[in-house]
Amino acid sequence: MIVRGQEGSPLESLDLLSEFAYDVRYYLTLTPRQLPSRYLYDALGSALFEAICELPWYGITRAEGRLLADHGDDLFARLPGLTRLVELGPGNGHKLRALVGGTRRHASRLTAHLIDVSSSALTTAARMLAEVDNLTVITHQASFESGLDAVGRLPPDAGRTLVLFLGSNIGNFDPPVSAAFLDRIRASMVEHDALLIGADLVKPERDLLLAYDDPLDVSAAFNRNLLVRLNRELGANFELGAFDHRAVWNAPLSRMEMYLVARKAQHVRIPAADLDIDLTAGESIWTESSYKYQPETIVSLVERAGFRTLTRWIDEKDQFALMLFSAV
Repeated sequence: MIVRGQEGSPLESLDLLSEFAYDVRYYLTLTPRQLPSRYLYDALGSALFEAICELPWYGITRAEGRLLADHGDDLFARLPGLTRLVELGPGNGHKLRALVGGTRRHASRLTAHLIDVSSSALTTAARMLAEVDNLTVITHQASFESGLDAVGRLPPDAGRTLVLFLGSNIGNFDPPVSAAFLDRIRASMVEHDALLIGADLVKPERDLLLAYDDPLDVSAAFNRNLLVRLNRELGANFELGAFDHRAVWNAPLSRMEMYLVARKAQHVRIPAADLDIDLTAGESIWTESSYKYQPETIVSLVERAGFRTLTRWIDEKDQFALMLFSAV
């Protein structure tokens, strides 16, 4: 059964658009200019990211899927009394389906709360999970923080809650922000609730560059689509063909960085954000950081937020880690 109790009201859509305009005005006036990576995921952006996940050079999704399918039984065995799932950024629903698909995994009914700013991603994920036995799905079109608050306002659940933060989404936060966000997740839990994190690990630079700047230019289209969204939703006049996609491995900070680089000087007007900017030739807009980890780094980061490590599984082929923690 699918329940859409939190998705897509006109007031929520207006609030999200206002937040988008505010963030664009703030981040584009920083030095260097930036745009938050969460705005990459409108309907087209989500579709392009799904295409990226199918590319042979981007192994994150396949590695995580293997780990979820191979170790799901072990995970459920470690979490007796589990009744509620909260997934932050469900994508197309394949990850959660890999985990909960099949009645052998969970005999009792589960409720899954899916939290994402993208309404199209939520619709796709809900459809993907519709046929899973003993699973009720509730979607929340909201930021992760607002979605956690919405779930927290619901009547307390009698059983245990598992929060899922998969797809190496933790890597999109700078270290102080990731620490604060993990504190926020912990504050939404009670003792013995659990957290499942998927994290991409450090690997050779060549492999990372191919994953973020693929030969088919799907990653470039995904990045440039952010400007398409600004033009469509905020009335901006970015000249789409005047920007290059650039992906860089920043080894000292252990992160991939994505930029949109202006090929020529240009004046850009963004009416809904009440903003005018002048870009010089070669000037960049920073659109994403994706941190890569050593397993011990993730353990240390999460345990400082009030968790205890239960177990970890690592895909050696594509260097990806799936880690399970308990709230203490």
